[in-house]
Amino acid sequence: MSEKRTLFQKILDVIERVGNKLPDPFALFIGLAVLMIFVSYIFSLFDASVNHPGTGEELPIRNLLSGEGLQFIITSMLENFTGFAPLGLVLAMMLGIGLAEKVGLLDYAIRKTILKSPPFLVTYTVVFVGILGNLASDAAVVLIPPLGALVFYKLGRHPLAGLAAGFAGAGAGFTANLFVAGTDALLAGISTEAAAIINEKVTVTAVDNWYFNIISTFMLTIIGGLVTTKIVEPRLGKYEGDAVEDENTEELPNAKKGFFAAAIAGALYWAIIVAVILMPNSPLTNEDGGISPSPFLDGIVPIILIFFVIIGMAFGITVGRIKTSKDVTHYMTEAIKDMAGYIVLVFAIAQFIAYFTWSNLGTWLAVNGAEFLESIEFTGVGLIVGYVIFTGLLNFLITSGSAKWAIEAPIFVPLFMQLGYHPAFTQVAYRIADSSINIITPLFPYMVIILAFMQRYDKKASIGSYMALMIPYSLTFLAAWIILLLIFFFTGLPLGPGVSVYLEQ
Repeated sequence: MSEKRTLFQKILDVIERVGNKLPDPFALFIGLAVLMIFVSYIFSLFDASVNHPGTGEELPIRNLLSGEGLQFIITSMLENFTGFAPLGLVLAMMLGIGLAEKVGLLDYAIRKTILKSPPFLVTYTVVFVGILGNLASDAAVVLIPPLGALVFYKLGRHPLAGLAAGFAGAGAGFTANLFVAGTDALLAGISTEAAAIINEKVTVTAVDNWYFNIISTFMLTIIGGLVTTKIVEPRLGKYEGDAVEDENTEELPNAKKGFFAAAIAGALYWAIIVAVILMPNSPLTNEDGGISPSPFLDGIVPIILIFFVIIGMAFGITVGRIKTSKDVTHYMTEAIKDMAGYIVLVFAIAQFIAYFTWSNLGTWLAVNGAEFLESIEFTGVGLIVGYVIFTGLLNFLITSGSAKWAIEAPIFVPLFMQLGYHPAFTQVAYRIADSSINIITPLFPYMVIILAFMQRYDKKASIGSYMALMIPYSLTFLAAWIILLLIFFFTGLPLGPGVSVYLEQ
């Protein structure tokens, strides 16, 4: 007899069936681009127009099916792709971060941080390292949870609690970090493209959410540790199983020396950067000697890229993985190969956003949407929390963070700008919902991998076991993040260097 399914399981089944019927992200954005073409045609039939909020100019909805529109589609296609701001930012970041990952530096740092942690700090260390692990992108989701399980198992604690703590940090805490990561550059580029619909002078940089992310890192570390010790471990009870664990303790020769060499090289690099910033009439500061705004912040992605190249080369040379310049090229090439799927997706995303902008549909939707929200007085806390919850629910259908933001940004960034909010604020509201809820969606691609790790310790582990394990992290992370977002909202704390909740008037 089959086990009777609960209402929650039935809801998940429906979500999974609906989500599975959605096309892959590339086809989805091609479909959205085609939809924009027909929507622009329908709007043009009614001579729809909108007054630009910045210039006051009346902008008609331009028909993409007209002769002018077809010319735009054909002649702008390559420029839409190559000029798409996130493309260069992300690929540049991955040249550096990818090199550090491929030579083994990030793997070594993650392993040693967890395995050498004092027992009383293990839980918090696993969550903390999981959060920082997003520097290695998706690799952290595969590497850190099984390491957390191994450490807990060796300490006589339930290994599934360690696995859950690691996955909560790497998965649900994906958007937080002490460092500027590739995700920051990727989302900032999309936000800038969307902001241009209203004001081309408004830009979002990779550090515009940095202060918020730093605070989030420590907040989620504490919450993740408490959820593990107060909720997850008591529920799991004492571990009675007998697992055969592959520890994979093989280490690169001279890895310890390589790590110290990387640390010294990195410290010297930042010392030089700081010295240049502090020098009189520094080329990295503004006319007043400040760094917000400044060439330093404008060039933060290349500066971080060079940092990762330096520490990656220092480690790689010391451990013997880099012997000639060809090796550096090889590892960077491998890192870019890993981004092939993203590059293909960007082609479709770029066309969709370009059509949305050229047709003036984005401006029309932002202006009219903002006026409607103001007319019903739904512009404050309720709007912010409502948007976060909306994005969280959308995770159950679309799990790709960049794809989802590429859909939402052209709509919500201009809309929130019309209400006076900075695009970086809209972006951070999106990020907290996307990051915290993704791990409990049936379509999350790493659910199957984590479930396989779980079955190494519990042969009967199922999707229900997975959901019961991860829901406490997901919901507590989201609740804490909403509170933190509201604290920034009410206090006016900067989200990043020189960036507040509101646009400057």
